[in-house]
Amino acid sequence: MISTLLGGLSADEFLRDYWQRKPLLVRGALPGFSGVFSKTQLLDLATRDDVESRRVWNADGEWQLERGPFANRTWRQKGPWTVLVSGTNLISDDADALLRQFDFIPQARLDDLMVSFATDGGGVGPHFDNYDVFLIQGIGQRRWSIGAQRDLTVIEGAPLRLLKDFRPSREWIVEPGDLLYLPPQYAHDGVAIGECMTYSVGFRTATNQELAEAFLGYLQESVSLNGRYADPGLKRPKNSAEISSEMIEQVAATLSRISWNKQTVANFLGTYLSEPKPHVFFDPPESPMSERKFASAVARRGFRLDIKTQLLFRGNRFFLNGESFDAPLEQRAALKLLAHDRHLAANAVNPTLLCAFYDWYCSGFGAPA
Repeated sequence: MISTLLGGLSADEFLRDYWQRKPLLVRGALPGFSGVFSKTQLLDLATRDDVESRRVWNADGEWQLERGPFANRTWRQKGPWTVLVSGTNLISDDADALLRQFDFIPQARLDDLMVSFATDGGGVGPHFDNYDVFLIQGIGQRRWSIGAQRDLTVIEGAPLRLLKDFRPSREWIVEPGDLLYLPPQYAHDGVAIGECMTYSVGFRTATNQELAEAFLGYLQESVSLNGRYADPGLKRPKNSAEISSEMIEQVAATLSRISWNKQTVANFLGTYLSEPKPHVFFDPPESPMSERKFASAVARRGFRLDIKTQLLFRGNRFFLNGESFDAPLEQRAALKLLAHDRHLAANAVNPTLLCAFYDWYCSGFGAPA
């Protein structure tokens, strides 16, 4: 499957020669693919208040952006326009399955599956992304123009990261099932030929500043420093408004007691990368089955993670939706298999995990398969 998806390349060859290096166009990467959603289904999603959606169009040479949820009358607008619906993998099992075809990239880097619908001539303008993206054509055709330009100056005040001077070097018309991979900051512009839908597999790329801020927040929750500021040898200052060198030295010495190591960083990344996005909520069962019935159901059908759940691990430590826990030896193999496959067959479920799985089930994190 990966070989077809990547045009005959193995995952190792793709990562070595293309990933974050150069584009790749694969004709017929997904043979027979016409998409996960119909036009009507996608536009219906864009009317929901629990789904992140945007609409983009160009009016008299000016790009416009509007955020959902949208009313159905919105779709009556004439002229070219595009609707983008993010996080469809959190809504549809089929969308999640499409996203998971790219798990030759670490799950910690997979972000979401965004789906766009465009009327004839619709697009979002020439732009670049700061992350890798796989663009899979659903219904219809789209003309892609791309370029490895160094000038990434954007139009000031534009609602999107639109390029001021787009200079494409290559152009293709893609058909259903075709795939285009683009590295970060690779300029591109896609224009619909007739009505079309495009599926975009995006990846997480936090800025260093975002990582630093999140890490400091993580440390804030775990730091514990004993003692209190004191100055028993205090001398009368020449100017009481001046912060003394002694105070600075004492506080600096206190702060130097804050430390971390690679294990601290690993624990931070596990909780940070598995934390659900702010708009994601889980749906616990309204009338949960008893533990006995739950165990019987798992014994027959196995166990699966909820579509919104993220389970990661590092060594013997596991991270579930922003929380961490250590697993005993007899549970680790099953949990690592569950993290990778997102489901366990009945014969692979370690009986010692049933209590934890039942808690996850009651929280909406998983259920019998």
